Amino acid sequence: MPRAGLTRDTVISAARRLIDETPDPLTLAALSAALGVRTPSLYKHVAGLDDLHAEVGVAVKHELLDVLADAVAGRSGDEAVRRLASAYRSWALRNPRAYPYTLKAADHASASDLEVSARLLHTLTTALRGHTLGDDDEVHAVRGLRALLHGFVSLELEGGFALPQAVDESFDRAVESFLRSLPS
Repeated sequence: MPRAGLTRDTVISAARRLIDETPDPLTLAALSAALGVRTPSLYKHVAGLDDLHAEVGVAVKHELLDVLADAVAGRSGDEAVRRLASAYRSWALRNPRAYPYTLKAADHASASDLEVSARLLHTLTTALRGHTLGDDDEVHAVRGLRALLHGFVSLELEGGFALPQAVDESFDRAVESFLRSLPS
């Protein structure tokens, strides 16, 4: 019988919190200790560590989706892209341990991962709609934007910007360069 109050959702939520609270890797043992249960009890709610990581990934992608969707709501064109980029960077810097969970392509065996990943992609493509992009160009633009944002955020998280010039200005210039590279 599962512990009273312990559900798949509470297990996933606790795992998500644990990611932020400890620098240690997310393990079933650490999660069971945080929840005050024995590790085998978790198997009533998740199939194992891979399942746990996959479900945490879906939860984290939903968090990022909410932030990005709010950032672009009511915006269009370059302003939508600028706001999306800024929101992405801010969220990633506030959630450095959760951020890597957003990077993986959707697991085609997971309906929930496919759904949230499709919504993230839609948010990105909607932000880019101010530019004349064919289907292939849109894919390349999304990849380029993701690469720009991820590369910048990754370097920033690792302390890769030690020169005295303002990092915010570098970020803004990088986003503007990306925007100039797109057809109007």
